[in-house]
Amino acid sequence: MATVIGVDVGGTFTDLVLHDAATGDIRVAKRPTTPAAPELGVLGAVDAAVSAEQLARCRHFVHGTTVGLNALLERAGAQGPTVGLITTAGFRDVLEIRRGDRDDPYDLFWTPPPPLVPRRLRTEVLERVAADGSIVRELDPESVRRAARLLMDEGVDAIAIVLINSYANPEHELRTAELVRQAGFTGPISLSHEVSGEYREYERTCTTVVDVLVRHRMGPYLRNLEAELRRRGFTGELLITRSGGGALTIAEAMARPFETILSGPVAGAVASARLAGTLGLGTVIAADVGGTSFDTTLIVDGTLPLLFQGEVVGLPLQSPWVDVRSIGAGGGSIAYADHGGLLRVGPRSAGADPGPVCYQRGGTEPTVTDAALHLGMIPTDRLSGGITLSAEKAAAALARLAGPTGIDRVDAVAEGVIRIAAAHMAQAVRGITVERGVDPRGAAIVAFGGAGPLFGCLLADELDVDTVVVPPNAGNFSAVGLVQADIVRSAARTLVRPLDDAALPEIERLAGTLFERLAQEGEVRELHLDLRHRGQEHTLTIPVLLGRDDVAAIRARFTDAYHRAFGHRLPDPLEVVTVRATSRVVLDGTRSLIPVPPSGETASGTRRLWSFRSRAWVEAPVVPRSGLTGPIAGPALVAEPTTTTYLDAGFIAEPHPTGCLIITRKDRG
Repeated sequence: MATVIGVDVGGTFTDLVLHDAATGDIRVAKRPTTPAAPELGVLGAVDAAVSAEQLARCRHFVHGTTVGLNALLERAGAQGPTVGLITTAGFRDVLEIRRGDRDDPYDLFWTPPPPLVPRRLRTEVLERVAADGSIVRELDPESVRRAARLLMDEGVDAIAIVLINSYANPEHELRTAELVRQAGFTGPISLSHEVSGEYREYERTCTTVVDVLVRHRMGPYLRNLEAELRRRGFTGELLITRSGGGALTIAEAMARPFETILSGPVAGAVASARLAGTLGLGTVIAADVGGTSFDTTLIVDGTLPLLFQGEVVGLPLQSPWVDVRSIGAGGGSIAYADHGGLLRVGPRSAGADPGPVCYQRGGTEPTVTDAALHLGMIPTDRLSGGITLSAEKAAAALARLAGPTGIDRVDAVAEGVIRIAAAHMAQAVRGITVERGVDPRGAAIVAFGGAGPLFGCLLADELDVDTVVVPPNAGNFSAVGLVQADIVRSAARTLVRPLDDAALPEIERLAGTLFERLAQEGEVRELHLDLRHRGQEHTLTIPVLLGRDDVAAIRARFTDAYHRAFGHRLPDPLEVVTVRATSRVVLDGTRSLIPVPPSGETASGTRRLWSFRSRAWVEAPVVPRSGLTGPIAGPALVAEPTTTTYLDAGFIAEPHPTGCLIITRKDRG
C-alpha cells in the first residue's frame, strides 16, 4: 500500500485527492483551473494540500487532463499547429471525402467539419500495399523526398504518415518516416500503423492526424508538469488517464496522446462503476456536474459502456472510449434571453476565467452558479479554493434578465435558470437510457462534481428516479476515480475472416503477438473480438477466453449480445473483423471507497432556501456532512468542503456505512 495522488483538471476547477493507504491520511483540494497554463492549476492544488514529505512518498501521481481535447478543439478553430499529411497516391482526399454520408440527414444546412489538414498540405507518395500485406508496388524514395521538401517549405510543425493497408504491413511507412528524417524534418511524426492497427482508411487517417496534432501540445505540457513535480521532490510515477479507462505512463501518453482525449470525464465514470459494484446497484446513471459541462454515463451491472471508436467535433478516433455524453450545462453555464425573449441556459460557459458574476473576478453574465447562490442552494460565501462569493452581484446580474424575458421577479429568473439547466441534463440522460431501451426510472443517480449534488433531487424529479447517491468526496469524485485507476495498455489488429475452427489458432497467434507488445509485470490479460454476421457492415465486440472458448461458445455470446442490441437472432455465419488485446495492472486491489477527510470547515445553522417543489422560500437547516449521523428530511442542505447537497421537500437523505449519502424520494411531488 502506498500514497497515491489524483488530480483532475476541469473547465473551472482543478480537483486533488490524496490517499495514503498506509496511514489512512486523506487530503482533498479544489483550486481554480488556469486555462492558459493548466499545469499551474495542478501545481497550485499540490502546493496547497500536499506536504513535501507526502509528495516524496507518493508512488503514483495520476492525472486527468483536458489538454489533448483542448488542442483538438483549438485546431478545429484554426489556432493549433500546422500539420502535414503524407499518404499513398490516390488517397490524398480521404479526409475530405469522409464516408460520403451526412451526420444529420434531416438538416438541409449540415456541413461536415473542415478537414484537419488542408489540401495543399496533403501530399502523395508512390507505393501500394495490398490488404493481405503483400507489396503491390515498391515505395519510390524520390516521391517521399519531394513530399518532405514540399511540407518543410510550407513550414509544417508535424507530419502524419498514413499509407494504404499499412496496418497489414508497416514496411513502407517505416521507410517513409526514415526518408523524411533524412530530408531534415525534426518535428513530431505519427505513423498510422503505430497509432491504429485497424482498417477503414478515413478513420485511421483521422486518428493519426489527431495523434500528431495533440502530440504537439501534450508533450511539452507533460514534460513541464513532470519537471515541476520532480523539482518539488516527487520520485514516483506520473500516470495519465485514458479515454477508455485506466492510465498510461507519461512515456506512453506522449507516444500515444490521442488516447488521452477524454482523459478527464472518464475518471468519474470509472469511480461510479466501482461505487455501483460496492453498493450492489444494477443500473446507475453517473451525473457529473462541473463548472463547464454535464457529463453522464449509463452503467449496467458495474460495467462501463466501452466503445472502440469515439468522436470529437465530428471527427472519428479509433481508440477505446468510455461512452461519456457531455453537454454544456454546468455551474458556469451562461443564462441569457434569446431574440424571442425566451430564457436560455448554455452551452456557452463563463469557465474559470472570468467565472460566474458572484466570483467577483470580472464576470458580467449571469450563470447557473449565480442562480443557485441567489436561491440559497450554496450555504456559504466562500468556496473551496479561496473564492469569495457576492450574493448581491449575482442578484444584480440575474435582474438584468428580468426585462428581456418578461419575468417580473429575480427569484423567478433564478428558478428558471436552474430548472432549464436540470432539463438539459435530464435530456442528455434520456439519450443514454430511453434511446437505448433502458428505463431510467429503475436506475439510481450517482451525483458528483462541484454542482452534481445540487442537482440530484432536481434530476430525480425530471427523470422520475427514486434514489440518488452522493459518494464520499463528491466534489472531487473524478479525482477519486484517478486514485483508483489501473495501468492499462491496449492494441488491436484487423483480421477479416470467417469464424470457424480454423480461425481460432490464427486468432490465438495474433493475440499472442499483441500481448507480447503490451506485456507488463503483474498484468491481467483481456481479449475481445469484433464480430458480425457475414454481409453486414457493423460489428459487436465480444469478450473471449483464449484456450477455453470454442466457436460455439463465442457464437452463443455474440448471438445473446446481438439479441439484446437488436431484439432478434440471425442464423447467418459469423465473421471476425478485429482482434483486441488489453493488458491491465491493478494498482488498488481493495477497490475500497476513500472516506471523507475527518476535518474541514463547512457551513451549519439555518438558511433561507428556495424549495422547487413548494415554489416557496423556507427556513431550512444546513448540516455538515461529517456530523450527519441519521436521516434528514428536506428541505435542507448538507454541506461539505467541496460541494453541497440540496434536499428538496419530499426527499430524505441518510448516511450509508460506506460513507455515501443515500437520498430517497418519499414524495413524488
